Amino acid sequence: EVQLVESGGGLVQAGGSQRLSCAASGFTFDDYAIGWFRQAPGKEREGVSCISSSDGSTYYADSVKGRFTISSDNAKNTVYLQMNSLKPEDTAVYYCAAASLCLYEYDYWGQGTQVTVSS
Repeated sequence: EVQLVESGGGLVQAGGSQRLSCAASGFTFDDYAIGWFRQAPGKEREGVSCISSSDGSTYYADSVKGRFTISSDNAKNTVYLQMNSLKPEDTAVYYCAAASLCLYEYDYWGQGTQVTVSS
């Protein structure tokens, strides 16, 4: 069974940091890219970042460049999203998802974790 399980969400003050984790199982981790998405109330889902498990290539949305860092621990089948200098507009449900390549259609999705940034 394919599973993507996010963790690490919660409440943080503006300017603070938080690290999200995405633990993957049920598929060959090295063959997939893992992306992070977010969706705020009343807004469309937004791609935040992505990492290719095979070569470590990374991509970031302009809105998070310089503040967020994505990384992968292939031994643990886990991808992390380190979020620094958080802003209230970063408040959203964050999802991780798996695709064959970062810019391809995503096949598997996690259940999401809430991140709330207070001002």
